[in-house]
Amino acid sequence: MENNIMLRRGVEADLPQVLGLIQELAEYEKAPEAVTNTLAAMQRDGFGPAPIFGFFVLENEAAEIIGLALFYTAYSTWKGRMLYLEDLVVTEAARRGGLGRLLFDAVVAEARATGAVRLKWQVLNWNEPAIGFYKKLGATIEDEWLNGNLDEAQLGRYAVAPRATAAAAPVTGRSL
Repeated sequence: MENNIMLRRGVEADLPQVLGLIQELAEYEKAPEAVTNTLAAMQRDGFGPAPIFGFFVLENEAAEIIGLALFYTAYSTWKGRMLYLEDLVVTEAARRGGLGRLLFDAVVAEARATGAVRLKWQVLNWNEPAIGFYKKLGATIEDEWLNGNLDEAQLGRYAVAPRATAAAAPVTGRSL
C-alpha cells in the first residue's frame, strides 16, 4: 500500500480533510463530542501570523488524506527543546500497512531537523494497538506521570490574581 501513498508536509488547503480525520479519531476514542476545534481556528493557528503547529499528511491516489501527524514545539525546563506529537491517525481502512510508521518517521525526522532533544506524545491506557505500535518502535510508555488539564469552562471560572493578568498582557511584537 505504501507505494501509492504520498507523504508530505501539510498545507492550509488540507485542513478540511485534516479536521475530518481528527473527528474520526475522536469517534475511535469514544469522544466525538469532545472536538470543538474549528476550521477557522486551525487556519489561524497553523497558517496565521504566528503558526503554532505543523503537520504531515498521507495522501492516496484519489487525493484523499488518509493519515495525519500533527505536532508542535514544546519546551522542557529539564531537557530543552522538544517536539510534541499531538495526534497520529491513519484512517481505519488504511491501517496495518506501515503508514503509521511512515508518519511517525516523518515526525522523528522533524524533531531531528529542528534540534529537539525529546519527542513526546500521549496514548490512552486502553488503546492496546497504539501502545503496542509505540513499544514496537522502541518507545518508552510511561505510567508514572498523570495528565493535568483545565478545559475551556474551567479556564473561564479560574480566579486569576490581578497581577498575574497584568503580567500576561500581550507585549507588542512578542510571540511565543
